[in-house]
Amino acid sequence: MKAKELRSMNDLDLDNKISELKKELMKSNSQIATGTLPKSPGKLKEMKRTIAKILTIKHEKILDMSKSKLESNSNKSKEAKKRNE
Repeated sequence: MKAKELRSMNDLDLDNKISELKKELMKSNSQIATGTLPKSPGKLKEMKRTIAKILTIKHEKILDMSKSKLESNSNKSKEAKKRNE
């Protein structure tokens, strides 16, 4: 999936997508461990990358939220200082 598509998803959808991809990856890894070749070896790499993209996007969202909270708190403290002066 493309990052743009992933960014448009909400957190619940992202969590569901991660769990779905991890299950598929686990199945493919177990096939490899037993000695059978997966249907598409390139898909393993794609699944890993998509999981990494989702985790990165979730982390970015968390950072954006905390950054906006910090900015709003700093603005409130600046306003309070102005009132006290």
